[in-house]
Amino acid sequence: MDKKEKAKERKEQRRQEISLLRTIPYSDHQRWWSSDTIAVVTGANRGIGFEIAHQLASHGVTVVLTSRETAVGEEAVKVLQEGGLNVAFHQLDIVDLESVQVFCDWIKETYGGLDILINNAGVNFNYGKENSVEFAETVIQTNYFGTKNMINALIPLMRPSPAGARIVSVTSRLGRLNSKRNGISNVSVRQQLEDVDTLSEEVIDNTMNKFLEQVKDGTWESEGWPHVFTDYSLSKLAVNAYTRLMARILEERPEGHKIYINCYCPGWVKTALTGWAGHVSPEEAADTAVWLALLPDQFVSGKFFAERREINF
Repeated sequence: MDKKEKAKERKEQRRQEISLLRTIPYSDHQRWWSSDTIAVVTGANRGIGFEIAHQLASHGVTVVLTSRETAVGEEAVKVLQEGGLNVAFHQLDIVDLESVQVFCDWIKETYGGLDILINNAGVNFNYGKENSVEFAETVIQTNYFGTKNMINALIPLMRPSPAGARIVSVTSRLGRLNSKRNGISNVSVRQQLEDVDTLSEEVIDNTMNKFLEQVKDGTWESEGWPHVFTDYSLSKLAVNAYTRLMARILEERPEGHKIYINCYCPGWVKTALTGWAGHVSPEEAADTAVWLALLPDQFVSGKFFAERREINF
């Protein structure tokens, strides 16, 4: 059996292990949450986001499902409500600061705040072997700056509790700094993003803006950026870096006011985002997000996960 076959066998074994773990219910002493616990899931009208909302609600959490388009969001919520789940809808465009503010005001007025934020909303315009950067600005603005908008806007509304509030962002292995297949070959840029002690929002923002400037002037291909799904990979790399940065900032919060922030790769999922070309089901893809959001007795922050295991950035 060659290395590729062994890796495939290990992956399948891990999928079976997780499928078994998902059948084991949380015990009463593990359940730090209740129906009063509020979880917000962005971009949840379909795909991974819909399934995350479904699984969280199935565990007894009250879920606010958001979607940029009102009609499809309301239809998604109706499906979940018909299954007896406690799910509400609110329109939200994570790129539109006015929309974000309206949403925050509504959350505060309706629930007094939230306990869990799942940053799932995102876009991708490349499929298969394509690597166009035609929509790079939309991808970076949505996947990185939009996610950052949500984190910054909702942190002040996250409610204090002994278990801590939770933020989970859906990212990708494609956004790993040192990926042999798809990493950043520009050593200077990579070192800036690797050093968590000196990492700043300005460094991450400047990296993304530099890429967008080079897309506009046509020089991006020679500057050491990822070679596959370039704009999508960079947008997820930025979210990964921002996760590490925010974990460092949030760790100073006192007990009872803790906020734990992590990110995870759901795998190559059969959704519209991948042109239905993936090999992981939305149910499997949602599992690690839900697991991180509900962790009962292990407080981790600033980490990157896949299939319920920590992986490197």
